[in-house]
Amino acid sequence: MSSTLTRRNIVKGTVLCAGAATLPAPAIAQGGTELKMLTCWPKNFPGLGTSAERFAKRVEQASGGKLRIKVFGAGEIVAPFEVLDAVASGAGDLTHDTSYYWFGKDPAFVYFAVVPFGLTADEHFTWLKWGGGQELWDELGAAHGVKPLANLNTGAQMGGWFKKPIESASDLQGLRIRYPGLGGQMLSQLGATPVNIPGGELFTSLQSGTIDGLEWIAPWNDLAFGFHRVAKHYYYPGFHEMGHTLSSYVNSDVWFGLSDSERSIMQTAADAEYITSLSEYNARNLSALKTLIKDHGVQLHKWPTEIVDKMKSIAPDVLAQNAAKSPLAAKVNKSWIAFRESQRQWNEIGDYANMRLKQKG
Repeated sequence: MSSTLTRRNIVKGTVLCAGAATLPAPAIAQGGTELKMLTCWPKNFPGLGTSAERFAKRVEQASGGKLRIKVFGAGEIVAPFEVLDAVASGAGDLTHDTSYYWFGKDPAFVYFAVVPFGLTADEHFTWLKWGGGQELWDELGAAHGVKPLANLNTGAQMGGWFKKPIESASDLQGLRIRYPGLGGQMLSQLGATPVNIPGGELFTSLQSGTIDGLEWIAPWNDLAFGFHRVAKHYYYPGFHEMGHTLSSYVNSDVWFGLSDSERSIMQTAADAEYITSLSEYNARNLSALKTLIKDHGVQLHKWPTEIVDKMKSIAPDVLAQNAAKSPLAAKVNKSWIAFRESQRQWNEIGDYANMRLKQKG
């Protein structure tokens, strides 16, 4: 095997040795191509892990078994926060992650995951498909050697878990809270210390006192992680994550080495999984929340108005500061803000108006 062969040659039938420190990717076996997916989650974890597996299954079935994806859980090949670099360098073929983990590479990444007081799951998908978002995302991905795909959305998330009740902004002072992305930056302005910890380490970090509180996703996933065994105060709404999009970044050489039909299969499978995962979260969250409250003594709280109002006032400045950190972030921010405003105008006579009709009198 020659390490000088290109990734495009592999897809045409040549096996690449990517070097002693990495695994060959993609592999050619049994007349097809097998891609390695490196995820940021425990393997088969409800929601995130199972969605990755379902995406892989869609691709295999649609390709008649000619294109297969082998899913690796967090830490099986690389650590969760290393998956993007690993895929870009050829140690894997695609990720399963959330884009705000890559904020340090370019602040533009956060807009393709979730932004506080931002877009709902439906609005975010619409921005990507019809508002120019995907084109901007492709530009960002190309700069980092990857092709981005949106393939999961958790819908509206919760505000987080705390060992003690949070009754005012002063109660956040000095707390170490797992709050990634721009939401964490906003909380820091109220005196909290945001930390970013991989999902698989959250329970032990909360239990040991390394952190005083955390947000993860929503009741279905939070119940599975067992946070209620350590903290009993559960807050809503998740103003920082109104519709969280998760993603797969495909190594650019691998992506462009696929045939047109194979790329179409990958894109269609990602689109289908986005919708399927969102509906699954919406279907399972209420039942899980009732279990947390009735069976585990969890106390459900609405965020104090004081905190929400302060977060709203902080958000524009945080967005502006974020956008100023890179030319591409500024470009994405402009598109995102314009789209958010247009969607709000439409939804005032569309979805928002209809939701108000459903409210109890």
